[in-house]
Amino acid sequence: MRVLAVDDEEDLVELLRYSLTSAGFDFSYAYTGEDALEKVFTNPPDLMLLDLMLPGIDGLGVCKKIRNSKEISQFPIIMITAKGTDEDIVKGLELGADDYVVKPFSPKVLLARVRASLRRVEESLDTKMIVSSGDLSIDRERFQVKIGSGSLNLTKSELFILEVLMVNQGKVNTRKQIISVIRQGEITVTERSVDVHITSLRKKLGKHGEKLLTVRGIGYRFDG
Repeated sequence: MRVLAVDDEEDLVELLRYSLTSAGFDFSYAYTGEDALEKVFTNPPDLMLLDLMLPGIDGLGVCKKIRNSKEISQFPIIMITAKGTDEDIVKGLELGADDYVVKPFSPKVLLARVRASLRRVEESLDTKMIVSSGDLSIDRERFQVKIGSGSLNLTKSELFILEVLMVNQGKVNTRKQIISVIRQGEITVTERSVDVHITSLRKKLGKHGEKLLTVRGIGYRFDG
């Protein structure tokens, strides 16, 4: 899982890098809100650590732009604030942040918050057993894909890819994000093979194949 840290304090970024990479996370960073938004829309992370006090676009502005976007998956955002006032925290949560930590903080506490946020995402996906778009549906419990009353014969990789895209309808999923979910099902897949599976899926889905859209240079989106 990849974490993007956004903070203009280089020492803190280095502390976050050490803590997160030591815990097995992929790590990237940005020092400004503008740089963070460019990275998010190019290659969305699985979770963002976002400082509120940033040069240029501040953390609240970054959070608002992300939550108002229909182009990217809605990953968890944990605010990092030196203020710690109720007003700042409430503003961030109202804009769509998932959690917050107040500086100075313990790296162990931060890691616990990161893992908890990612775990909540996984649990929310697991609770939705039937995913549908029109007469196309996936029964996630029975591993069945249907169009109307008829079943489709998909490979396990195709089923997982379709599931990822349909669960995040309208949101862009990068090839890396798709791969990370598929690997949880103990399937080996590469970025190139994702493209091949998408081509096969479009053929098998018939009229619904048009809903699998390519977002050039980033990944794919399912428009239900």
